[in-house]
Amino acid sequence: MFSGSIPALVTTFRDGSLDEQAFRSFVDWQIAEGSTALVPCGTTGESATMTIEEHNRVVALCVEQAAGRVPVIAGCGSNDTKIALEHMFAAQAAGANAALVVAPYYNKPNQEGVYQHFAYLAQRCDLPIILYNVPSRTITDIGVPVMHRLANDFQTIVGVKDATGNLGRVTAQRLACGTDFCQLSGNDETALGFNAMGGVGCISVTANVAPGLCAQFQAACAAGDWPLALELQDRLYPLHDALFSDSSPGPVKYALSRVRPDMPVELRLPITWPSASSQAAVDRALEIAGLV
Repeated sequence: MFSGSIPALVTTFRDGSLDEQAFRSFVDWQIAEGSTALVPCGTTGESATMTIEEHNRVVALCVEQAAGRVPVIAGCGSNDTKIALEHMFAAQAAGANAALVVAPYYNKPNQEGVYQHFAYLAQRCDLPIILYNVPSRTITDIGVPVMHRLANDFQTIVGVKDATGNLGRVTAQRLACGTDFCQLSGNDETALGFNAMGGVGCISVTANVAPGLCAQFQAACAAGDWPLALELQDRLYPLHDALFSDSSPGPVKYALSRVRPDMPVELRLPITWPSASSQAAVDRALEIAGLV
């Protein structure tokens, strides 16, 4: 259903508010550069510091500007199951193609609680769900047995954004959930290995800054052109690394200010502008990638 280079879009804030025109321009640029789908209101989009009204507006704006050219996978996660459902209803009403739903964070549910969270959503809204597993942020892992249950019990649970960093999970999840279960890497730096093991793309941070190169990389993987994919991996790897040299999305927005100086790159607290050493790492990586 979804594949290729899928940016987890930054949100364009100016003077504390959403800059809608800049966001529209950003969506157009991403599509023109070859991104195959878009994710508004994910972690990189600073969804944790948006109001519900802002969140819903960003999703609707993304759907409207994409205008059917590429699918939109709306970030809909929450540690409150009912709020996650409200996000899904709003995304569905806006015309999104799927919901990206993170494992419940902060609450630290057990595995049955994780299953029941996603089951509750799937039973009440028929928008396709991509599970988002990122234990480094949520503390909670969506275990393979739970993923198996969810994929088998609900036809609308169609895939996973796997940000565990554990490449062995790709095979385990493929065997548990079937070959049609859509596996997308949540980590740019391991996307090459992820795809080689059965993944079909990446929900990418780096694609915010290098959408064309990321699209070329994913196309090479899909075509089985592993020498080209490896060449692009080597070119992009320093950037993958530098974009997490400080709290994300600080380095991403700094990088975007270098590549697209027309874009507003304000951050919302508690995220701050990256350190001088982080900026220097980003600068070097942009040069290696040939983006500046």
